[in-house]
Amino acid sequence: MLAWTVYISFLGVLALMVLPASRAQAARGVALLTALLGLAVGVAGIGAHPGGMQTVTQKAWIPALGINYYLGADGISLTLVLLTGLAAVVGILFSWNIEERPREFFGFYLALIGGVYGVFLSFDLFLLFVFYELAIIPKYFLIAIWGSTNKAYGAMKLTLYSFLGGALVLVAIVATYVSAGTFDMQSLSHYHFCPQLQAWVFPVMFLGFAVLAGIWPLHTWAPTGHVAAPTAGSMLLAGIVMKLGAYGALRVAMNLFPEGFQMWRSGFVLLAVTGIVYAAAVALRQRDLKFVIGYSSVNHMGFVLLGLATAQTLGVAGAVLQMFSHGIIAALLFAIVGRMIYPRTHTRYLDELAAMDLRHILPFAACAFAVASAASMGIPGFSGFVAEITILIGAWKAYPVLVVIAGSGMVLTAAFTLRALKLSFFGEKTPSHPLKCEPVSTAEKCGAALLIVSTVAAGLYPKPLFDHILPAVEVMRFLKP
Repeated sequence: MLAWTVYISFLGVLALMVLPASRAQAARGVALLTALLGLAVGVAGIGAHPGGMQTVTQKAWIPALGINYYLGADGISLTLVLLTGLAAVVGILFSWNIEERPREFFGFYLALIGGVYGVFLSFDLFLLFVFYELAIIPKYFLIAIWGSTNKAYGAMKLTLYSFLGGALVLVAIVATYVSAGTFDMQSLSHYHFCPQLQAWVFPVMFLGFAVLAGIWPLHTWAPTGHVAAPTAGSMLLAGIVMKLGAYGALRVAMNLFPEGFQMWRSGFVLLAVTGIVYAAAVALRQRDLKFVIGYSSVNHMGFVLLGLATAQTLGVAGAVLQMFSHGIIAALLFAIVGRMIYPRTHTRYLDELAAMDLRHILPFAACAFAVASAASMGIPGFSGFVAEITILIGAWKAYPVLVVIAGSGMVLTAAFTLRALKLSFFGEKTPSHPLKCEPVSTAEKCGAALLIVSTVAAGLYPKPLFDHILPAVEVMRFLKP
């Protein structure tokens, strides 16, 4: 059943292709129905999943090379499939009023969603790489055509960084296949690669994936791409595309090359912690609200990489939950800025927003942004708190000093988040000419409510997610006793 998340997405693309260009409302309906069906399949898949790794479908694809169309799922995959479904639905709701070529916009959007589903469900290394690269192409067009603020530069930079990371991954995949003679990730997870091979293949593959995860210092594509992208594009980039890199680093690089991981582990921990503190410090100095959220994404993804590098069950499980949590929170923040604030005020600069008294003009946006800010800071009751405290507990045993440094990054996170909240909605200036704008639409309220409910539900009762994540993490080879 889970394979239909991929099929439904691409069937939606085909349906949009045959629609007349003038049928804008029909295009929106097709896109929303497609995303809702994908989300429904993902939710049903989690409900029916008994635990452990389950094969979804396995067929010979290129027999001469031993390549199979092999889709499977475990708790990690299911958690990220659920995140993808939520982000897909909400992104369409926040793009409901798009006027410029909506049929093509939603076509590229659903193609990206289909590629992401494919990555999270692939258990053939070659197939995973195909879906991984497939997701790059729609990103470029979504930003280059429908973006803003140096959109050509942002689209090209994001694409070049993605292809750079993909090239590194491809080199590592070829070396893996030549050594093991198979692309089957289940077989590869039990194959023992020689230490000499692991010593260079692991860092190449991990870094290739981590580029898309926003690892410092190869993170600069992320703030630029987020700012240049349309609202739905920013939501997808921060919400799920950055998770592709973290997922690849965990599922492929770390699990297939555990000895290489141990050799390079300390170096990547330092990069993760540096990214946490650096991104938070830079966000504190930004004037553009979208740049603040862009650097916030790099900051939060640093916690994901820190959790992965702990090599402890609790830390890695926390990293997976942080992927889910950050995907929800970042999507909500970008939606508020891109669809609720900017189209009505025509500015994202904090000093200009501070003079508009938006808390009275856009009370729903103010409440939603306050909730998203609390979730982003890791306040108890939201998913961010559960994820980050789990990561820090997992990291304490191996890296207590770095945990303290990461904790200072959390203080900076609170500082730039509260600064953005205050200047955006609680400025002290009284406008001489009060701004008049249309209220937040029903579609925007529904999208924001869905994300808020998701982060609160995962924060108050994370057990269902952990019940799926922990069994998948416990069987991984790189864990330390």
